Amino acid sequence: MSPDELVYLGILAASIPIGFLFRYPSPPVKQGAALLLGLSITIATCHVHALHSLVTVLGTWIIIKSSWRSAPALSLAWTFLYLLFFRLVTWFGLPPPTPFANAIQLLLTLKMVSLANEVQSFHLEKKQEVSSFSKSPVVGGLSQEPSLYDMIAYSYCYVGIMTGPFFRFQTYVDWLRQPSSLDLPGWVPCMLRLRLVPVYGALFLTANMYFPLAYVRTEEFLEHHFVFRLFYMTVVFFVFRMRFYAAWCGAEAGCISAGLGCYPEGALSKPGGGPTVNYSPDPESPVVYDFKTIQNIDPYNTDFCVKVRHGMRYWNMTVQWWLHHYIYPNSPFKAYALKAGWTMFISAYWHGLHAGYYLSFLTIPLCIAAESAMEASVRAKLGPRGQSAFDWVHWFLKMRAYDYMCMGFVLLKASDTVHYWTSIYFIIHIIALACILFGRLMKGGKRERKKKLCSIPNWPLDPTRV
Repeated sequence: MSPDELVYLGILAASIPIGFLFRYPSPPVKQGAALLLGLSITIATCHVHALHSLVTVLGTWIIIKSSWRSAPALSLAWTFLYLLFFRLVTWFGLPPPTPFANAIQLLLTLKMVSLANEVQSFHLEKKQEVSSFSKSPVVGGLSQEPSLYDMIAYSYCYVGIMTGPFFRFQTYVDWLRQPSSLDLPGWVPCMLRLRLVPVYGALFLTANMYFPLAYVRTEEFLEHHFVFRLFYMTVVFFVFRMRFYAAWCGAEAGCISAGLGCYPEGALSKPGGGPTVNYSPDPESPVVYDFKTIQNIDPYNTDFCVKVRHGMRYWNMTVQWWLHHYIYPNSPFKAYALKAGWTMFISAYWHGLHAGYYLSFLTIPLCIAAESAMEASVRAKLGPRGQSAFDWVHWFLKMRAYDYMCMGFVLLKASDTVHYWTSIYFIIHIIALACILFGRLMKGGKRERKKKLCSIPNWPLDPTRV
C-alpha cells in the first residue's frame, strides 16, 4: 500500500471510534466539533490546497444569496468549472493539489450542487405555503435557509470528508438535531458493516500482489495467450472491487458510529437522498432503524445482479442518487440511451480529465442498448427455463463488460486503454454491437411477419381465413 493509502486507512479507522463520541454533545457542540475535526484533517492533508475547497464554498454561498432561483444551474456551472481549474492549476504556475485535496473537492462539488437545489426547493415550498395557506407535504425539505457558518460546517464535517458517502444538507441537519442519539443503534450495525472488511482487504492485497496493474503496460504481457490477456481484466476488476468494498464499508461504519443517516425503516430512505415519506412511528410499537441513507455499496447485488444498468445502482450508490436527481433529469436529450450517455459523460468529468474515464463510462450506454435489444428480441420469447439460462449468460457478460470498462478506469491514459482493448480485440464492443444488430434484425423480421398477417383479409377476426 502507498503512503497515501495508509493515511486514508488511518483516517477511516480513527473515524469509527470517534463517531461514538459524537453521540453525546448538544447540536451546537456537535456541529462545532465536527467542523473543527474536519478542518484539521483538511489542513493536515491538503496544506495550502485547502483554499480550493474554501473558494468553492464561498462561491456557492454568493450564488445562493444572489439568486436562489438560478442557484442549482449556477452552482453546477461554478463547481464544475472550478473542478476544471483545480485540475489544470499547473498551467497557471500553481503547485499540483494533493490526492487528498482532490478527494475533498470531488465530494464538496456534490454537496454544493445538492445544497443549492435544497435551498431553491425551500423557497419554492415557502412561496407555495403562503399562496395556498397550507403546509407543503414535501419530504425532507429544509426548515430555514442555511447561514454561511452552516454551509462551512456542512462542507467540512469530518464524517466521510474524503471517502464519502455523499449526504444531503438536510441529512446533516437531522444528524445534529437527533433527540436521543445514545438510544439509536450503533455497535451492532457498525460491526455488521465491518464484518467482511478484513476479507475484502486480504483479497485485495493478495490479488494485487500476484496480478499488478503495471504488468498490463509491458511488452511481455502481449506475449501471453489471448485467454490470459482476457482473464487479466477479470482479476484487475476483482482487485478494484475488493479495494472499494473495504473502503466504502469502512466509511459507512464511520457514519453509523456517529449516528449519521439513521432513520426509521418506515421512512423508506434512499442512499444519498434520505427519507422518501413522512413517517410517524406508532408510540406503542418499537421503532426499527436503518442506515440506508448513507449506504454507498451493496457488494452482493453489485456482483450478482443480472443487468449492466442494475449494476450501477449498487455501486457508489449515493453518487448515483446525485446523478439521477441533478444530472439525468436535466439532460439536453430525450432518448434514454442519449440521456444515459450524457449522465455518464458528466460522471466521467466529475471523476477527472483522464481519457480512460470517458472511454469506460461512455461504453456503458452501448452495453445498456445491447442488453435491451437482446431482452426484447430473445428473452421475451423464451419460457421460464430459457429465461433463466438467458439470465445466467446475461450475468456473465455483464461482469465481463464491467471487467472491460474497469481497465479504462484504472489505466487512465487513452493509449494504455486502447492498447489493452486492442490486445483482446475490443471484444466487449464487438459483442455489444453484434447484440444491437441482431436485436434490430429480429425486430425487423417481426415487423415483416406482422405486416404479412395484417394483409390477410379480416385478420384476426376470421380464423377461417388463416
